[in-house]
Amino acid sequence: MNNKRLQLIFGFLLLFSGIHLTAQTYTLKFKTNYGKFDVMLYDFTPKHRDLILSEIHKGTYKNAQFNRVIKNFVIQGGELDESILSRETTQSNIKPNRLAPEFHPKAFHKLGALGAGRDQNSEKGSYYNQIYFVVGKKITARELDDLEQKKGIKFTQEQRETYLKIGGQPRLDHDYTVFGEITKGLNVVLKISHLDTDAQDLPDDMVIFNIKAKRNLPKKVNRTSISLGAGFAH
Repeated sequence: MNNKRLQLIFGFLLLFSGIHLTAQTYTLKFKTNYGKFDVMLYDFTPKHRDLILSEIHKGTYKNAQFNRVIKNFVIQGGELDESILSRETTQSNIKPNRLAPEFHPKAFHKLGALGAGRDQNSEKGSYYNQIYFVVGKKITARELDDLEQKKGIKFTQEQRETYLKIGGQPRLDHDYTVFGEITKGLNVVLKISHLDTDAQDLPDDMVIFNIKAKRNLPKKVNRTSISLGAGFAH
């Protein structure tokens, strides 16, 4: 995506976000070997917010890796499915840890959305230590109409307008939990999404990241550029 295209996207996002600004409690600061970016955690998905804060505190995302990169889809980080499921097969007497989904109309798979990975469990519960960012693709009105019919859902006006203007991955809505969005440094994530990868979608050049959590001051408004919104013990 060229600089002119990015400028047009950010211009729209800043304009559209004006009527949706909300002060959220936490910002995540991502530092990678390809640059830095900020993420706003949604307070309206509190269980997933608290979970990642807990995992950060435990060191789960210290020198973690973006280990699945798919252009026009997502970049994924944390533990891989294969590793999680392999470990769980050796603990057959223990029920796998999954966090119940939190679906919210303002939390959807637009460009820059932060989501929680999961397996094919019927409850749509999230892994405890796998995240992804949507880089997505352009979306048409016809695609949204078809998805509504196929999935039996109804996109809100905000969702439709955002998808049509900036794109994303609406086919993941109501199946995977979104619990935050990039507010600064989207270009870094897009750059990572264009890296060369092997047959398993692992980048040829390792992409390492660390996360720090910052609690926002009560009066500070976290102005999102992608929006039109404690520890968790386990």
